[in-house]
Amino acid sequence: MDAVQLSAIAGLILSLAFSYIPGLNTWFGALAATSKQLIMGGLIIVIAAVIFGLGCAGLAPSGVTVACTTAGAYGFIQIVIAALVANQSTYLITK
Repeated sequence: MDAVQLSAIAGLILSLAFSYIPGLNTWFGALAATSKQLIMGGLIIVIAAVIFGLGCAGLAPSGVTVACTTAGAYGFIQIVIAALVANQSTYLITK
């Protein structure tokens, strides 16, 4: 599993958590659409940053490698996009 796949799985889990965990789904559902977008987008950026940071520090799970170079920064963008796509497609399918 590479960093992009890991971020996609994290985005999927994040979407399911905010849709189905009791209490969390009620709180999140009561928010305005803009607030929901900002929270979800912010969490996805945090997830991507954690994956990138762990990869750079050599602490990522086996098989997840991230280069701490300019190319690695482009990889960070791929990580964010993969998490966003998985998150939003899961949300649309499960709602």
